[in-house]
Amino acid sequence: MPTKALIVVDVQNDFCEGGSLAVTGGAQVAQDVAGLIDESRADYATVIATRDHHIDPGPHFSEHPDFVDSWPPHCVADTTGADLHAPLTSRSFDAIFDKGEYSAGYSGFEGVTSTGTELPTYLRAHGIEAVDIAGIATDYCVRATALDAAKAGLAVTVLRDYTAAVHPDRLDRVEAEWAEAGIAFT
Repeated sequence: MPTKALIVVDVQNDFCEGGSLAVTGGAQVAQDVAGLIDESRADYATVIATRDHHIDPGPHFSEHPDFVDSWPPHCVADTTGADLHAPLTSRSFDAIFDKGEYSAGYSGFEGVTSTGTELPTYLRAHGIEAVDIAGIATDYCVRATALDAAKAGLAVTVLRDYTAAVHPDRLDRVEAEWAEAGIAFT
């Protein structure tokens, strides 16, 4: 029985081309992750997704965003922008963890299911010892989720070919941070 999970971070309409906070390559990530799930699902004990799910995230939203700490409105709860990007659907996943309702919510480890189960609790209940992480954006939510997974004592691999970055020119800093935390990236 596998003890590894696949965590798919924030592959949502607003983070893909045409969305309110589009990341170049986001739609391709959705396609590639769907293929990964189809081809490799048996390698994982569980396949889960995180979603930005903003209701009132305070200063995270701004009319004059700096695109570092503040952003234009995106992934607002109960809008199509917050939906998973096709071909991914809720049926693609064993569980979905929403985060950031009233805060920035960068890490998937801040997420909860619709029944209130927190991501760390879910992973422990499924005997997870290692996680592969894919999704959007490499330098924000993927970064934070990977770091929190490592802090939780999990073996972490970021699947770089299944991610897209807001600032690709800054990935060397993110990778240095991951390396220092013992996170593998392929």
